[in-house]
Amino acid sequence: MYTITLLPGDGIGPEITAAAKKVIAAAGVPINWEEHVVGEQAMAAVGTPLPEEVIASIRKNKVALKGPVTTPIGTGFRSINVALRKQLDLYANIRPARTYPGIKTRYQQVDVVIVRENTEGLYAGVEHMVGEDAAESIKIITRKASERICRFAFNYAQKNNRRKVTAVHKANIMKCTDGLFLSVAREIAQEYPEIEFEDRIIDNMCLQLVQKPENYDVIVAPNLYGDIMSDLCAGLVGGLGVAPGANIGEEAAVFEPVHGSAPKYAGQDKANPTALILSAVMMLRHLGEQAAAQRIENALVAVLTEGRAVTYDLGGSAKGMEMAETIIAKM
Repeated sequence: MYTITLLPGDGIGPEITAAAKKVIAAAGVPINWEEHVVGEQAMAAVGTPLPEEVIASIRKNKVALKGPVTTPIGTGFRSINVALRKQLDLYANIRPARTYPGIKTRYQQVDVVIVRENTEGLYAGVEHMVGEDAAESIKIITRKASERICRFAFNYAQKNNRRKVTAVHKANIMKCTDGLFLSVAREIAQEYPEIEFEDRIIDNMCLQLVQKPENYDVIVAPNLYGDIMSDLCAGLVGGLGVAPGANIGEEAAVFEPVHGSAPKYAGQDKANPTALILSAVMMLRHLGEQAAAQRIENALVAVLTEGRAVTYDLGGSAKGMEMAETIIAKM
């Protein structure tokens, strides 16, 4: 029996979380869910969007499954995702993007994994106002963080029989920060001679991904570039509704979909649970439950291929829970 922290989130989070829980239970993995409220609900209830007991629970259980959480734009509390990554040192953000049969896209046979540094760079939000009319953001890249994310990317490639790692940067302009990241990536690559290595400038990488995504495998990048590319790659394979994600550190791991909380659809059971179910598949593999993970993924692929019991964004009319129940029937 596993004890896993569950953060349903807000907006569509609770309903897709319920769907994912039902699928996991049907796969035969015994889990005691330790559920906590975060985000807007926690803010209203206890005055903070990320209560201390949430961090304590994840530290104790080592693994969490998280639904999407609304982040106010421009004002209000900071991103829960960023806070979790900082406090738990979840330094590696893993976002696979893979084409599945039955999902209409402009591309075929895309299978890319973005490995994104999660703790520093511009996205870390170290910024302040300079007087009333200027704002300054500080980009920090360290050798330590660059080494561990690059080594994580190569280890991931090695363990998952991946052929190539591509480091993404803007070292032609940001010679100190991105220059350090690129230099470290080249050093780490020498430790893995069996894995092909190359580097790409971020703007060219976006062009390459749109024109020839089949040429890329594992992509490692600083924080902000990785965030942008992961949405781009989700667009190649059918959208954020089919994009899972994981945040992994030395002591804990949090699994969550890439998409947001879509509050206008909350409570309607219209939302596509695929991304959270695939995030749960990643979680089960992390736990060593390979057989259960594969059963869920195979059943999901069967449902997507048939295209009947799928949600509106996938061309169907099924409710989210109905799609989950059809996945269970396929298992």
